[in-house]
Amino acid sequence: MSSHSTTLDPALPDSLRTTDSVPVQRRRAYWREALSQTFGAVDMRVPDEVDHGTIQTSLLGPMQVVTVDGEPLRAARTRRLIAGSDNDDYVVVKLLSRGVGRIEQDGRDAVLEPGQLFVYDMARPLQLTLPERFRTKSLVLPREVLGLSESDLQRITAAPLGSESALGALLTPFLSRLVDTASTYPRRTGESIARNVVDLVQTLAEERLGRSAPDTPTAARMSLLRIRAYIDQHLTDPDLTPDAIARAHHISVRYLHKLFELEDITVSRWIQQRRLEQCRRDLARRHAAGLTIAAVAHRWGFISASHFSRVFRATYGVSPVEWRDSPASGAV
Repeated sequence: MSSHSTTLDPALPDSLRTTDSVPVQRRRAYWREALSQTFGAVDMRVPDEVDHGTIQTSLLGPMQVVTVDGEPLRAARTRRLIAGSDNDDYVVVKLLSRGVGRIEQDGRDAVLEPGQLFVYDMARPLQLTLPERFRTKSLVLPREVLGLSESDLQRITAAPLGSESALGALLTPFLSRLVDTASTYPRRTGESIARNVVDLVQTLAEERLGRSAPDTPTAARMSLLRIRAYIDQHLTDPDLTPDAIARAHHISVRYLHKLFELEDITVSRWIQQRRLEQCRRDLARRHAAGLTIAAVAHRWGFISASHFSRVFRATYGVSPVEWRDSPASGAV
């Protein structure tokens, strides 16, 4: 085991770091450095031999979303490291997707199980131990964005958050899906979703503190987030319509349209926008050269290839063929 520390880059762009392309003898050093740059100034202890690890990061509004697949580790943030760093203004909301763990902060020592959500504060000492292969999905967000007082934040760290509540049951799978899809959202959409996620985390924190939350979002906002996640999961279904979405969520079509008025967009337009984004990404990939435009369109729920081509051009200013063949597509 060995330790290492470095500094968090809060503006880390979308990236994928993996040990797979690193020579075996250099993997341990590479992995410690990658973890420390992602999560800040910590003493990072990893096994002497690192077989496999990946870190996927994306920006979503003011926060960074991170998925880590890795092997056993222990991360400790000490008073000395905090005093010497400039990245203590961040709070991490973390979902343990696979494996078990232990978190220590603010006098609490909690054992963590798969599916549990927890919070820790970079401004105070902490220790996180993951003794077996694991997967975590995290939101790294500026402290001021969360809007909790120092005393309130200290009361919710290092403990499973929302494990017993209906809101926690809603937020956990939504956060997991959001981290997986964060890189697919346009900037404006990502900023809007980020605001909604922060609202949900605030609501869950208020629930944990045993208080009502008059200034947090309404049930309508939570329903909208859940419905957006449902739409993303069913984009490939050509029968994904407002009627079908309303039935799946046991609400009226009228109420569904009212929810989307919160974001100044119609349900059908939102579905089309998300389908276009996925088609645009598919067409930019190297393997797309062997696919017909119709095949990509049908994959994402467009029934008519000609209709798809028209709305694609109207949205992006080029035809699907022009986009697939352009050098700019490779940057997506």
